[in-house]
Amino acid sequence: MMASFSEAGRVGNEMSVAVTRTEAEEQLVRQFAKVAPELPGGARVAELRSKAIAGFALTGLPHRRIEDWKYTDLRTGIKAAYPPAVCSQAKVDEALIRAALGTALAGVPCIALVMLNGRYVAKMPPRGQEAGTGWEFRSLAAAMGEPDRSWFWQNFERDVGGSESAVQALNTAFLTDGIVLKVREGARLELPIHVISITDAKSPVALATRTIIRIEPGAHATVIESHVGISHASTARQATAVTEISLGEAAEARHIQYLSGGADVVHLGRWHVSLGKDAVYRGFQLTAGVGLARNETHIQFTGPDAKLDLSGLMLGRGKDHIDTTLVVNHTTTGCEGRELFKAVLDDRARAVFQGKVIVAPEAQKTDGKQMAQALMLSEDAEFDSKPELEIYADDVACGHGSTAAELDEDMLFYLRSRGIPLADARAMLIESFATEALEKIEDETLREAARAIAVAWLGGATAR
Repeated sequence: MMASFSEAGRVGNEMSVAVTRTEAEEQLVRQFAKVAPELPGGARVAELRSKAIAGFALTGLPHRRIEDWKYTDLRTGIKAAYPPAVCSQAKVDEALIRAALGTALAGVPCIALVMLNGRYVAKMPPRGQEAGTGWEFRSLAAAMGEPDRSWFWQNFERDVGGSESAVQALNTAFLTDGIVLKVREGARLELPIHVISITDAKSPVALATRTIIRIEPGAHATVIESHVGISHASTARQATAVTEISLGEAAEARHIQYLSGGADVVHLGRWHVSLGKDAVYRGFQLTAGVGLARNETHIQFTGPDAKLDLSGLMLGRGKDHIDTTLVVNHTTTGCEGRELFKAVLDDRARAVFQGKVIVAPEAQKTDGKQMAQALMLSEDAEFDSKPELEIYADDVACGHGSTAAELDEDMLFYLRSRGIPLADARAMLIESFATEALEKIEDETLREAARAIAVAWLGGATAR
């Protein structure tokens, strides 16, 4: 049932408007009332949950009349709300992780922190050398019961309501678990920390998880996040996943996300990243074959001379809809931002890129570059790109660009004239296009794992 609007009356020049909720919105409010007593956290968390669901009840799911959601209308994209995952009794092992991640990514040496159906279940033994000392973690459910962790609560309690953060409101309301990770001052982790969220439910399910990461001054760390499902289980899931990352002075973080699932997956993700003085943040998002995905990233420069390098690769076929929305807020001097996002689209897939860069008056000497590119393998594919610059300073170097194109017929002809079969020629051109984004991953092992995932997915698009 679609949302409808009806005039309820007029007072002077003001009009009162009644909004009819969709069935999914009604279900979400009812489901919260039912599961709230079973959700973790004490009275402080319960109050946050109540505020969050009240805010959501007023605004509902984002829709195309909200500018930031004009290309991704959740009121039409979510017809029904799946039952929330509240608890999980299952155990995980290496075989389950490999089945969920695939051979390439499962073989990357790391420390794995595993969530199953929305609950933290295990820290797996290191694959490779030890990560080193200087870091600690807690499950989010445990941290919510510890009122003395001020830095945790500072991140956890922000932005729980309002029309611009309905996804965050739902995440706060239904949150079951997640990971709280701190890398201590000056520490340099030798192994990546891999936060793996696996779904193996036998029926459709909704998940709400959160990862909170604090990289203290001078510390260096690599964090991988994977949101995946088991092929023999139900592929239908609706997930909200929020990640909060704060980098102290001269801290450095590499942050890679892998998202997959299938046509019945709805994934609504939000990253909040703050960079202190001289901090360096390198993020990468690989989204492959998800029915409806929204990766929303908010970057805040809180200290001067920080550097951002954010990139991603969107791979869509069938009726996949992948939305990348980015807001980069320069509020201090001398910071650098680089953003590169690419999409490969087949069949009737649709990709969205919205990239807004805001340069405040005090953010002089900002250096920002942004590019979004799409390769269209079908006449029915669609790419919507909306780059934006809001510049209020006069000593800056900022620019953006966006392109969408088909495979170059001249290049195909050239390759075929050298005896290369059509399918191989297509594969070479498609992989070459995607490689520019993948090369942004500095770690060779992680880069090759991401490349293997992309090549395996692209295999279905090349033989035509």
